[in-house]
Amino acid sequence: MLEKYLTKTIFRHSSKWIVLCIDLLIVGIAFVLSYFIRFNLTLNFDVNKLFVQLPFIIGMAFISFLVTGSYKGVVRHTGVRDVYNLFNAICLSSVLSIFMVIINRQMNFLDDFTIPLSIIIIHSLIGFVSLTASRFLFKSLYYNLINKFKASKNVIIYGAGESGILTYSAITNHTTKSVKVVGYVDGDKQKVGKHINGVKVFGSEILTKSFIQSKDISEVIFSIQNIDHKELRKLVESLVDFPVLVKIVPPVEDWINGELKISQIKQIQIEDLLDRATINIDNSKIPTELDDKVILVSGGAGSIGSELVRQICKYSYKSLIVVDQAESALYDLQQELKQNGFHNFVAIVGDIRDKNRMNHIFQEYRPNLVFHAAAYKHVPLMEYNSYEAIKINVAGTKALADLSSNYNVDKFVFVSTDKAVNPTNVMGATKRIAEMYISCMQQKSKTKFITTRFGNVLGSNGSVIPLFKKQIEKGGPLTVTDKNVTRFFMTIPEASQLVLEAGAMGDGGEIFLFDMGESVKIFNLAKNMIKLSGLRYPEDIDIKITGLRPGEKLYEELLANGENTLPTYHKKIMISKVRELNYAQVQSYIDELCVANMFFKENTVPLMKKIVPEYISNNSELCKLDEDKSVKIVHKRQNDEILHS
Repeated sequence: MLEKYLTKTIFRHSSKWIVLCIDLLIVGIAFVLSYFIRFNLTLNFDVNKLFVQLPFIIGMAFISFLVTGSYKGVVRHTGVRDVYNLFNAICLSSVLSIFMVIINRQMNFLDDFTIPLSIIIIHSLIGFVSLTASRFLFKSLYYNLINKFKASKNVIIYGAGESGILTYSAITNHTTKSVKVVGYVDGDKQKVGKHINGVKVFGSEILTKSFIQSKDISEVIFSIQNIDHKELRKLVESLVDFPVLVKIVPPVEDWINGELKISQIKQIQIEDLLDRATINIDNSKIPTELDDKVILVSGGAGSIGSELVRQICKYSYKSLIVVDQAESALYDLQQELKQNGFHNFVAIVGDIRDKNRMNHIFQEYRPNLVFHAAAYKHVPLMEYNSYEAIKINVAGTKALADLSSNYNVDKFVFVSTDKAVNPTNVMGATKRIAEMYISCMQQKSKTKFITTRFGNVLGSNGSVIPLFKKQIEKGGPLTVTDKNVTRFFMTIPEASQLVLEAGAMGDGGEIFLFDMGESVKIFNLAKNMIKLSGLRYPEDIDIKITGLRPGEKLYEELLANGENTLPTYHKKIMISKVRELNYAQVQSYIDELCVANMFFKENTVPLMKKIVPEYISNNSELCKLDEDKSVKIVHKRQNDEILHS
């Protein structure tokens, strides 16, 4: 081990001196050539003077190389900066030589050192070109030899702009793998047919299966900054049937110290192909809203809650209270925040269903803003665990809302779901009932109660994409409930940003939702995920249709029957204009539901169907409740009684 370390150390320190010696040799040869060029390639000059002057020129070059450090660069990674250092070294050497020659002429020390200035200028040009060419020649020979002894892969860079050129540099300067850039692809016709870094630029129409197979291309790297989302999706989908990996270069602002690293070029993810552009929300109101406030986040260790906490930490607030019953997840979040330099927060292990515990927290910390993200959300599980669903989604929300009103909280922001719209399952019905209770509290409290409603969140616990990734890792098959099932999708940061923005713009009583674009067909999403993983469907991984789960429906909605929307200052965010409720009657029924659930009574689901007349079970054992004619009559009666004041 010691011998290996010493060998490596000696080689590392000796290599730069070898480069210095070679550079001095090139300078010497360039000086001889400059004499031949000056005298028209003849020997009509004093050769003895030449050999007397040569050590002097090499000495000046030696001093210049030491000063500029041009010999210290790694030759196989020669770039613009190294050429710049060589230019500085040659200029310094020439200046020193001219200065010494002028002094020698004035003082008349040695006649042999009177070098013609034209020789020095010619020598400078030849020396600079020779030193630069030698480095790039060595670099080229090095990579050609490496390619002979290492298995190489061929790649195409999609985008011949500045980002594409920098991507080429990042790839070719990476030596752990042998990568050959076969060409650039660009839609700009003025670039097509030209060469950049010796690599040809092709038109986008060249990307065919025959071309990819003939060039043995294994990767296509998208390196286009600010590309339109829909255009990227179309381009990627045109490639997923080919035997290539599709990768993408991150935005410039995400580059490390403004420089692209090879490790940042990642395989494109299904999240990058959402059928809509990412929504950017004007955050101008959020800093003012959070300034010097005590903020409480329930479910703060969950997918949405934890991202809410991360985003809140970026603002100037008084204190942040993070409440969650999941001890391990809360601990992980606590450590993450501490490592990122955030300390003005309190992590509390607590259950929102424990009224005494929640009352103690409100009494001690006196929050100004409450973001309520705690909930049970898995549809199939909650379908036959209605006790727990009601206990946390309804009773838990009710407890926090009541405490917020009692302790004069400024704003209470409730995180709901699109499954609350025309619910077909217990989970969706409990969230809709929670929305209705929030509306009731708005009528009688000084606290401003606000609801946000959105679709599935990419990457959240239990969501479809992490499930598909695990199934792909195990070799499949991917499980899809139905070929026609569709869902709306958004990212966790977007969802959390929406919740914060709702808290900032809301005046109380609103249900905020936003334009999520077209819903995504889960079957198509599964096929694209297989292909983006470099596998084939169905040869490598198949998709199994399992049938709708209990309580599940084919598609989700953002608006219930009879609801309309009102615009806000952001074109993508809307306010749902809900139907008027008989608030006293609704609150009475919700109180009855919570009490009945507390005593494990069996009439809780029928009572939920009373409170939410549009709640019709689907693909569930609870469907028999809707088949009972008496229940349908009750539904109709309650529809008249509850929905109309």
